[in-house]
Amino acid sequence: MATISALEDTTWELEGLLDGRSVDDLLDDALQRADAMTAERGKLAGYSGADLERVMRELEALSDLVGRAQSYAHLRFATDTADEARGALVQKVGERATEIHTRLIFFDLEWAALDDEAAERLLAHEGLEFCRHYLRSQRRYRDHLLTEPEERILSEKRITGASAWERLFEEHTSAIKVRLDGEEVNLEAALSRLQHPDREVRREAAVAVTEGLQPGLRTRAFIFNTLLQDKAVNDRLRRYPHWLASRNLANEATDESVAALVEAVTSRYDIPQRWYALKAQLLGVDRLADYDRMAPVTSDNAEVPWEDATRIVLDGYRSFSGELAALCERFFAERWIDAPLRPGKRNGAFCSYTVPSHHPYVMLNYTARRRDVLTLAHELGHGVHAALARPRGIFHQSTPLTLAETASVFGETVVFGRLLDMADTAESRLSLLAEHVEGAIATVFRQVAMNRFEDAVHNERRTAGELPVERFNELWDETQSRMLGDPVEITPGYRTWWSYIPHFIGTPGYVYAYAYGQLLALSVYRRYEERGESFVPRYLEMLSAGGSMPPEQLGKVVDCDLTDPGFWSGGIAIIEEQLKGAEEAADAANLTPR
Repeated sequence: MATISALEDTTWELEGLLDGRSVDDLLDDALQRADAMTAERGKLAGYSGADLERVMRELEALSDLVGRAQSYAHLRFATDTADEARGALVQKVGERATEIHTRLIFFDLEWAALDDEAAERLLAHEGLEFCRHYLRSQRRYRDHLLTEPEERILSEKRITGASAWERLFEEHTSAIKVRLDGEEVNLEAALSRLQHPDREVRREAAVAVTEGLQPGLRTRAFIFNTLLQDKAVNDRLRRYPHWLASRNLANEATDESVAALVEAVTSRYDIPQRWYALKAQLLGVDRLADYDRMAPVTSDNAEVPWEDATRIVLDGYRSFSGELAALCERFFAERWIDAPLRPGKRNGAFCSYTVPSHHPYVMLNYTARRRDVLTLAHELGHGVHAALARPRGIFHQSTPLTLAETASVFGETVVFGRLLDMADTAESRLSLLAEHVEGAIATVFRQVAMNRFEDAVHNERRTAGELPVERFNELWDETQSRMLGDPVEITPGYRTWWSYIPHFIGTPGYVYAYAYGQLLALSVYRRYEERGESFVPRYLEMLSAGGSMPPEQLGKVVDCDLTDPGFWSGGIAIIEEQLKGAEEAADAANLTPR
């Protein structure tokens, strides 16, 4: 078993990404390879399958070099966004990566221009297994590509356009300070106060967060407006029919399937509203305020030291699969995790796949809450998914976003089961079940409500022009109110809380993938419950496949039919079962009124 380091010592080691070289060395090598690749211009139509394999192997090596440099720069920046030198390195790497990419645009355009018969003839070559699905998927963009000069301009301008605004937003939100108890804390620490058992502490934290958001609110609104318009221009130039079309294409999801998901979730807003009504009873209030949504429902709210959290997570993974547990242990033993809170560190948590020739990394902001234990399990789920798919190579390691949450939610669910087994009182079980239901609500219903907010702001920005702060506030209030319903009062301050959410800025349209992944993972976990240990090899087979096949085909590996219109309703039914379990636990703990 891995040696568990103290929280303050759990920091990642990034130098291995450089493989003994400097960032400039990696990018110089990549640029030389890209220049050499230009000799292939105009030749693709006459390629044999072996020619295409040779070129794709060269692109694989080139992408590895750029990916190492980009990962190193971005991961260093994530742990200290206030460091100007780290920010400058991110910008430098982005500019040079763009320079390299523009030299290779011709290849993507020539590949898309091939007729279907010629493309399929080349794809039949047996040596292309490492990139076949990738190449086939790239041809789906053929109706949305521009001429090479136009593509080069858009590529080069992005680094001083959208990418620059995204970086500004990240620096801006990472620098937000919230004044609590006479001292300044970062936004992440302040938001964790919303889980405090004392309602007055929660209220004061919410007020302080709103005050902390206020100084830069107009700036963040301007950044958002700028990126909304930037996307509108790109969508118009590329002939995308609506704001979400490019995201759906990248996710290998049809517009119809995404619309069905959104409809299935919004039609069951009664589930979160039912939970919040029960929670109001458990907290002894007539109606929740928005800052009460994450409050503990019992006094069982002990902090979990880092050492205990890591043991719980590793034991949970080991109970399912020794192979996955061994992979998780490497994250601790080989310094693939950065966990402590620090000034200037990026908010939230994430897993970076980096490149298949290296290994993934996990970033956390561990605050010793029980939810943080599940966050650790969640991000390690991403980590083991990335690690298992490394042999697929750079073109097939990653899945579309719609499948990206499958392993993380599955791992979180396994560890939740471990925590539930450890609960020795009805009150403790209720506390855990409440957290689990709230996690499902946050991942499915809240993310779809945020999708509805995005839908509203993207469409209104395209018809009405730049949106004032108050209009953002109104649309956030409207879309959140539909999900929260009468059981939750939205306070005036909460209307500005849209302004720190990074997904709206860096990955427009991303959020519905959380709901997709959660419902899929619940269905996969149900298969595990039904079949036991015999299911494990098929699950590992699915993770090891990475993104080497379409989502529907990956689903079939674990007997999930993603084309079934009733699929989403089935996952939602599982959440409703969890809610019923929480209601029964509340009754058993004698905490609900008779």
